[in-house]
Amino acid sequence: MKFFPFPALRPPVQLAEQVASPPYDVIDSEEARRLAAGKPRSFLHINKPEIDLPEGTDLYSDPVYAKAAENFEAFQSSGWLRRDESPALYLYRQEVNGHSQAGWVGVCHTEEYEQGLIKKHERTLQKKEDDRTRHVATLKANAGPIFLMARTSEKLKALTAEVQAEEPEVDFTSPDGVRHTVWPVRDAAGVVSEFGGIPCAYVADGHHRTASAARCSKEFADANPGHTGRENYNWFLSVIFDADDLMVLPYNRLVKGLNGLEPAEVLEKARAAGYEVSEAASGDSERRGDVRMFLGGRWYRLIKEAPADADPVSALDVSILQNELLAPVLGIEDPRTDDRISFKGGFDCVKLLENAVRGGKADVAFSLYPTSTEEIMAVADADMIMPPKSTWFEPKLRSGLFVHTLDDGTDVSDSVG
Repeated sequence: MKFFPFPALRPPVQLAEQVASPPYDVIDSEEARRLAAGKPRSFLHINKPEIDLPEGTDLYSDPVYAKAAENFEAFQSSGWLRRDESPALYLYRQEVNGHSQAGWVGVCHTEEYEQGLIKKHERTLQKKEDDRTRHVATLKANAGPIFLMARTSEKLKALTAEVQAEEPEVDFTSPDGVRHTVWPVRDAAGVVSEFGGIPCAYVADGHHRTASAARCSKEFADANPGHTGRENYNWFLSVIFDADDLMVLPYNRLVKGLNGLEPAEVLEKARAAGYEVSEAASGDSERRGDVRMFLGGRWYRLIKEAPADADPVSALDVSILQNELLAPVLGIEDPRTDDRISFKGGFDCVKLLENAVRGGKADVAFSLYPTSTEEIMAVADADMIMPPKSTWFEPKLRSGLFVHTLDDGTDVSDSVG
């Protein structure tokens, strides 16, 4: 696959911690306002520009995108974002709770996304895709990196370890306890060559951003009579990790109401659906096929294995739960639209699920075993779509550490000859 260096727009080292922010799609406007209060350099002013407009402003209105562009220009004129003098790849490592993952930051070509060499496993929502497309087109920049994974080579793993043996240029710990370190790599020919031998990559997180990058590329190409396919707008900002190094956490379910059933009837119907049901000491699922249910003040273990001939989607615990229990028993026919179901991902979820039920915010909770990266890639390889809210990758990539602009006058392809 094509994965090239680029001259990133980045904060000066001493400002990296102040600029870096959570990605736009994991916090709402209220939380963004709180996190950015008194922090004029926070990248949230670019990724969530509504925080600088009156509360209640339509998130998809013209003033929001205009404010994003205004703030983006102000960050550059103030020196809070500066362009590197030469192209580079950047190794970006994150460490939290004893887990470490290091990915390469560069640019991928939208053509390979369109050709299916950068594979997806989720559907996008039109409104969200339209929003990110307009955001990219207005800024003429990819403001947030797309989180990709791949089956990498032993040589690339060795190169990754070699870079990490050096002193990082950027090193800080964000308020959520994640340590972020960055190494610019100017002589990146060996890394580019190794990525060139990788047949495909997979979108782990950032399906809307990837689809938006491809849409912007086409819009810019259609407007350029001299289009060659080498222009910066043909490339999008990505971080590629080795799939084996990633931490996937479960995306758990909370349901309000029992569809007119009593707790004992839910248990009876779960058994009738083929689940082995027993009381459990905790909500911590121990393996694939093990779903924990908090109902009536108790945790239960629901065990059901996927059939040997199940396809990659039907074999997922989230699919079995949806098809065998949530839909036919609890009446959750479409988890994308039913407001009786909500989702909780991230660290320390089990206690949150239990508290939600005890506090009356839900009547039953389901704690699942994490979907593996191999399961995700199997779904994408089969050109299939996972159920909604099937994966929660942690830690999240910070925004603002790297920006790829679409019109800086350079040719990304020249960076590797």
